[in-house]
Amino acid sequence: MTLEELESRLLYRDGLMLVLDKPRGIAVHRGPKGGACLEDYFHSLRFGLPRPPALAHRLDRDTSGCLVLGRHRKALESLGKLFKNGGISKTYWALVEGGPEADEGLIDLPLGRLDATRGWWMKVDPLGQKSQTRWRVLGRGVDPEGKPVSWLALEPLTGRTHQLRVHCEAMGFSIVGDPIYGSGPREGGNGLQLHARTIVVPLAKHGEPVTVEAPAPEHMRELLRACGWIETTAP
Repeated sequence: MTLEELESRLLYRDGLMLVLDKPRGIAVHRGPKGGACLEDYFHSLRFGLPRPPALAHRLDRDTSGCLVLGRHRKALESLGKLFKNGGISKTYWALVEGGPEADEGLIDLPLGRLDATRGWWMKVDPLGQKSQTRWRVLGRGVDPEGKPVSWLALEPLTGRTHQLRVHCEAMGFSIVGDPIYGSGPREGGNGLQLHARTIVVPLAKHGEPVTVEAPAPEHMRELLRACGWIETTAP
């Protein structure tokens, strides 16, 4: 990614925060194994401030969409409290294998770590942390191989690691392209079909919450169209 490409992905900017349209396939911060990450480019997003912005939350490497950055320390503190206390509303788009029979519902399954050797891999665990996801079917269709797929709006009511991916798998409709919890390949294919579509941030003390939408990413558009998404009316 070039600095120009990163700046072109800026969805929102004010004195407190930035919202980026994160591309899939790049980590937001450097992990223990090193390698390139999105933070390497934040110095180009200062816009006159003495220090670069910093991550207010995380998205998985293979998840695209709305990523919030705080522009200074006080903003980061406020954003951190909002994320921790569930004050920020997030809606993801996911394309899943098969799909639920109903049109909407709530997944209420506690989650815990799979085991100490699997890092942040998670599993449904009755002794784990409370985890809830509200879901709604936006469309249904078939993939190029004729297999049924569904387009879901997922709203995480809690913020557990890999929550949406584990919840969908546990309910019998894994997210398309998921190499850990689904049947997606480790390499190749169109990647994980999960996108942070909308985020609502009530950061300003006086005024309406900021609502930001990330456009449908290119790697999901084929299956979105198969499920009824119309590009000319829904970015």
